[in-house]
Amino acid sequence: MKRTTLPLHAIAWVVGAFILVPIVYALLGGFKSTDQLSVNPFGPPSPWNTGNYTEVLAEGSFWRQLWNSTFIAVLTTFVTVALSAMAAFVFARFAFRGRELLFTLFTAGLMFPFAVAILPIFVMLRTLNLLDNPWGVILVQAAFGLPLTIIILRGFFRSIPGEIEEAATLDGCGPFAFFWRILLPMARPALATVSVLAIVGSWNNFMLPLVVFSEELSWTLPLGIQQFQGQYSSDTSRILAYLVLAMVPALGFYAIAERHLIGGLTAGATKG
Repeated sequence: MKRTTLPLHAIAWVVGAFILVPIVYALLGGFKSTDQLSVNPFGPPSPWNTGNYTEVLAEGSFWRQLWNSTFIAVLTTFVTVALSAMAAFVFARFAFRGRELLFTLFTAGLMFPFAVAILPIFVMLRTLNLLDNPWGVILVQAAFGLPLTIIILRGFFRSIPGEIEEAATLDGCGPFAFFWRILLPMARPALATVSVLAIVGSWNNFMLPLVVFSEELSWTLPLGIQQFQGQYSSDTSRILAYLVLAMVPALGFYAIAERHLIGGLTAGATKG
């Protein structure tokens, strides 16, 4: 290891520890009783108690919230990626008056904090009868996910050599056929990247479902965690078990797609 890289490795280890230690603490804490957790908060469980995890898994509310979160995350990702891919294709491959101004308006959405918009969003959803409706969360999440997704996909689409499009045109491909048959398959790393970002963002969203859903049957996992924490406020170990089980799907998906995430973020960085 070179000396010049030692500080970078040290920083990476420190950052990794800040991320990993709370997860390990929660994982092991779920295998303890609350008494064990108060006496020995950082040591291994002795004995190992699986009851906290099995009791959470036995609750129907957990599986219902898991389904709600999955349903909303998948549809949010589909809507976000589909709309962003088409918009990014236009911004990347077509020249028209006002293109950069319109693209700037999209990117300005990154500076628009969600908390500021929560009241007008609530009024709009109430007017459209989308309260207590999953689409009320899906459409709003997709709208806030468009700016970053378009930026990433536009950079990737612009990195595709023009010669490929010219060859496709000579073979009889129109713009839509080029987009669907050639560009999208080539953009799999970038599509995987924005899909991961959309799924994880939706999975962790708390404020929007809190505003939209009033019925418990529609709650997502973040809302379920809040309710569970209030119900078992004195049983810390069971709360930790619930937190770990709620994180597992998102962490598993991220672990599988991690290499695509890195590749998609760096793709197109040297052009466009």
